[in-house]
This record gives sequence, C-alpha cells and structure tokens, in this order.
Amino acid sequence: MERRNFLRYVTLAASSFALTSCVQGRNSNSQPNVSPSASPVVVNEPLKVGFVYVGSVGDFGWTYAHDLGRRDMEANLQDKVKTTFVENVNEGADAQRVIRQLALDGNKLIFTTSFGYMNPTIQVAKDFSDVVFEHCTGYKRAVNVGTYLGRFEEPRYLTGMIAGKMTKSNVVGFIGAYPIPEVIRGISAFTQGVRVTNPQAKVKVLWVQSWNDPAKEREAAQALVNLGADVLTQHTDSGAIIQLAEEKGIYAFGYNTDMSKFGQKAHLTSAINKWGKFYTDKALAVISNTWKSQEVWDGIGEGMVDISPMNQAIPADVQQLVNAKRDEFIQGTAHPFDGPVKDQKGVVRVPKGKVLDDRGQLAMDWYVEGIEGSIPKGKS
Repeated sequence: MERRNFLRYVTLAASSFALTSCVQGRNSNSQPNVSPSASPVVVNEPLKVGFVYVGSVGDFGWTYAHDLGRRDMEANLQDKVKTTFVENVNEGADAQRVIRQLALDGNKLIFTTSFGYMNPTIQVAKDFSDVVFEHCTGYKRAVNVGTYLGRFEEPRYLTGMIAGKMTKSNVVGFIGAYPIPEVIRGISAFTQGVRVTNPQAKVKVLWVQSWNDPAKEREAAQALVNLGADVLTQHTDSGAIIQLAEEKGIYAFGYNTDMSKFGQKAHLTSAINKWGKFYTDKALAVISNTWKSQEVWDGIGEGMVDISPMNQAIPADVQQLVNAKRDEFIQGTAHPFDGPVKDQKGVVRVPKGKVLDDRGQLAMDWYVEGIEGSIPKGKS
C-alpha cells in the first residue's frame, strides 16, 4: 500500500534524534512525551470516532488490521461510541480534506492511520481544539494530537528465531519496501532472532520500493529463491510472497495480519498488529476527559503486536523456545537489541549490558551483523 510516504520526512526525524543517546541500561525506562491535555471534550453519548485509511479494508494487511481494531472498539464499548471510516485516502491535500470533514461532521476522536497523514493531521488539529487526534507511526504531536505505533521488532525477532531453525540452506530472504528506519529496524530485529538460533545463517535483502506491489514482491521473492533462500519474509503488504513459497515448497512469514490463507503449508506465522485495546483505551480516555497527548509505543505485553498461531510444521521444541522468548518480552527481561549488538562491519553499536534505546531505533540507518547487502539511498 502507498500508506506511509516516510522518505519525505526521514532526514528531519533522524536529525531530531541525533542529540539523544542511543543505548540505555536494562532497567532504564523512557517516559512518554506527555503534553498538557487538550481542551475538554464534552461527550454526549455516543462518542463519534473517525478513522482515515490509506488503503481499502479488504481482509488482510495494514488497513484491515486497523479496521479490526475499530471493530474491537465497537464491540468493547457498544453504544458508547459511533464509528465511521474513510478508505483509500491519498496522502497530502486529499488527506487534509478528509480529516477536516470528519472533524466538521462531529467526530471528537479521529485516528489517522498512515505516516503520510502526519502533517495534514497537525494542520487540521490547529483548527479544532475540541477534537482529539491520534496519528499512527508519526513523531509530531500537539496539545490535541498524540502518536502511536507498535513494537513490531518483538514479533520480528520471534519470527527470526523460527526462520533460523527452519532454514536448511542457511539463507533467509527478506523483501523490504522502502529503506527507512522502520523497515531497517524490522530487518535487523528479524536477523537478531535468526542469529540467536542459527549463527551460520545469513539474511539477504531485496527492496521493491513499494508498500504493496504483488508483481514486484513475487519477482523479488523468486530472485531470493534463486540466491538459495528457503525461508522468506516481508515488510510489504500483499500475499504474493507466501503464494510463491507455497508453490516452491518452502516457508514464509506474513505481516500485519495472519496471512495463512495464502499458503497453508508455507505460512509459518505472521507478525501482526493488534490495535483494538489501544483504540478502546483512547476512546474511554476521551469520554472521561482524561486524554493527554502522548507518544505511545507498545509491544506484545501491552497487546499491540504479536505473532499469529504457529504452523504445526514448526517442531515443538522450537515453539517452546519462541514462546519462552515471547514471555521475556512481555516481562521486560529481554529486548530484540540486547547488547552486545554489532553492525555489518563488526563494530559494536550496543555494548554488553545495554540495549538500543527508542531514539536509536527510530533513527536506525544501519544493518546488524548477519545481513548481506547494503542499504540503498532513498527511492530508486
């Protein structure tokens, strides 16, 4: 999907993080960036809640995951909320028009679910102080604008652990969308997991310069198979890679939602987003006039990300190993970037006893050890 036009903003984002330390101790807690409360919202039930989607809802992928969250919120709050959504909203001027119309229509809580909606959200929010806005994956906040994203590096790490155990060729393929920190972080977290279960394995990366292009994704997957990969994963949004894996008799992982329907034998599990609890909590905060602008970045323990049910082709001992690490993530006793972490050149980026902190992850522009290839510069 053309859901997040990160490349226009990545330089600004990285520069804003440059003055912040990138490693922290295991017991250090980064506090959310909390602004004063927005103007009190007087809610006459039901609270009207709007959602802006960059793609069509469909039945899998990024937008579908957000819509599942919307439906969960409705089920949890019932007649306390009334929701609406607008799908296939392009970024830029079109997004600003749609967001503004949702505010004019009386929605007092609006979720904008694409990175490219960041500036339009901020602009509209200036004119509607009595409306609360929540923007997904961005970094700009205001008195009535919060931001949120999931710690998908945790399920990425878990899928990497599985890949390391399931590969026979010791070559694992990763299809990336755009070379921006979110994707680089996911590739690196996945590789960390691969290397902990199989230090001999290598991760090869190909880029398709698109969030959702089934033809390009399939072509890249085939190229990785030609390079020896017998396990594939993706930071893209179609089922083409899993379909190819099913045809080739190899394994693959899905992303955003459970993608097992694209290949029952090939699909090992998916790294998934779960937005329902967050959407419910934010609606309740608006209803109770306790909402504050925050930077929310939640993981498996908070219920925002996870892995889907594992394929029974994964040996029981491997499933136990993965579940044990998952429990450590929930308890906060493990981190995908626990030190020591080396980059491709063997330079220690995170010392032993430290972890790569949030600012370091959000500005990540380097590969960890075990990844073959270089990071391209911008769009091709």
